[in-house]
Amino acid sequence: MKIMNVEFVISAVRPDQYPEDALPEFALAGRSNVGKSSLINKMIMRKGLARTSAQPGKTQQLNYYRVNGRVYLVDFPGYGYAKVSKVQRQQFGTMIETFLGDRKPLRMVLLIVDIRHAPSKDDILMYDWLKHYEIPVCVVTTKADKIPKSQWPKHVKMIKQELGFHPEDRHVLFSSETGLGREELWDLINEVIEETNEEQEETEEVSIE
Repeated sequence: MKIMNVEFVISAVRPDQYPEDALPEFALAGRSNVGKSSLINKMIMRKGLARTSAQPGKTQQLNYYRVNGRVYLVDFPGYGYAKVSKVQRQQFGTMIETFLGDRKPLRMVLLIVDIRHAPSKDDILMYDWLKHYEIPVCVVTTKADKIPKSQWPKHVKMIKQELGFHPEDRHVLFSSETGLGREELWDLINEVIEETNEEQEETEEVSIE
């Protein structure tokens, strides 16, 4: 996908701060330091727009990035970082649950998992939560460049087994270093947007009739 325009729009913590233009939204969830910001920077081909940090837990709001004026990537706070206070963890949890529970423009959650490691308890909880509330999810196994290509299938199989991965869900292998998976992920996002547009058009036609 050719990136024509990208803008950081807002760091939101409350629903009244969310954008109101109803563009489709794709949220990125994952543990602290799993590489969500690096993934966003690779997706939009902009170095440093999504701020990366060696210090986990830096993202503490919902960061909105508008791409080509047609879609938002929404970066969630990372979860599972021990040095974040209990109060902050509760605040993050409430903020994310509020967003996921009633955000109509949300089209899919990209659950980011480090391919080198088994999913954390928080990863499994997030996946189970998304399935329970029937929120579309794509598991993105990132940092693929950190292990030999020959080990990819074994690690992906392990991650899917630990998550209890559902066959109808999507998976993308990704590397922020090499760009592996970038076009596949954009193709998926565009596919979901087109499917949603078609469903909305059908609903409108039925309403008119």
